[in-house]
Amino acid sequence: MSPMQELVDKATILIEALPYIKKFRGKEVLIKYGGAAMTYEDIRENVLNDLVFMSYVGIKPILIHGGGLAITENLKKKGIQSRFVNGLRVTDKATVEVVIDTLAEINKGIVHDLNRFGARAIGLSGHDAEILNVIKHTGEGDVGYVGEVTSVNIMPLKELTEFNIIPVIYPIGMDENGEAYNVNADEAAAKIAVAMGVQKIMILTNVKGILRDYTDESSLISSLHVDEVEGLIDKKIISGGMIPKVRSAIIALKGGVKKAHIIDGRIKHSLLLEIFTDQGIGTEIIL
Repeated sequence: MSPMQELVDKATILIEALPYIKKFRGKEVLIKYGGAAMTYEDIRENVLNDLVFMSYVGIKPILIHGGGLAITENLKKKGIQSRFVNGLRVTDKATVEVVIDTLAEINKGIVHDLNRFGARAIGLSGHDAEILNVIKHTGEGDVGYVGEVTSVNIMPLKELTEFNIIPVIYPIGMDENGEAYNVNADEAAAKIAVAMGVQKIMILTNVKGILRDYTDESSLISSLHVDEVEGLIDKKIISGGMIPKVRSAIIALKGGVKKAHIIDGRIKHSLLLEIFTDQGIGTEIIL
């Protein structure tokens, strides 16, 4: 390919992005960030640069991150064994403190890097900024200090997005007694997406999307209707950590968010591909 052709191809890509820039300019989109996308330096840089790019073309990203692997690691150092029930971490008092410290540390690093790459970002905790109001999670088995989000205070977020500052939120909630609770990051993402009325929620993961056969990457389900989800959970096609991701996409859609996607954070610039190209990637969940 000649150098001139390469330049023409670049210009074509920019023109393809134009309708999407027009569509999303001045609007908020929410990104849930976790897993391998967080762990590997090159993937992390791509994800954060995608957010910086969005910010520069006038789109207002909101980032919510977990920290599962780092939390498990830090708990192990303290001799605390990690246990999960239906994808939720069993969280006692000692665990909740480690969770908060670990997430705060991760948050600081993400904010620092976004600012270094040229965006303006501010870190917020779901409990200190009183964004996530929760009650204790009840369900199959007692998982301890795990909160279910009952309401979201969007004021601290709006104050940032209004000035093109990227809010970077970690999912700790607070109950009415001022007690801190670990919140599943996927659930927090969905509830914040609904409260903020974002255009789109994108859940980054470390697989290609939802696969009919987890051993075969070519079995990607590119579009999935919400009515099919429970059947796929029963068949164990959707299982483990993918269950809260899919359920959070459904919460977002039923709450009025127009688009929900589960995408592979390992793909270079996956967020930009999802927002700015005709193809899109990963699995789109539809109502």
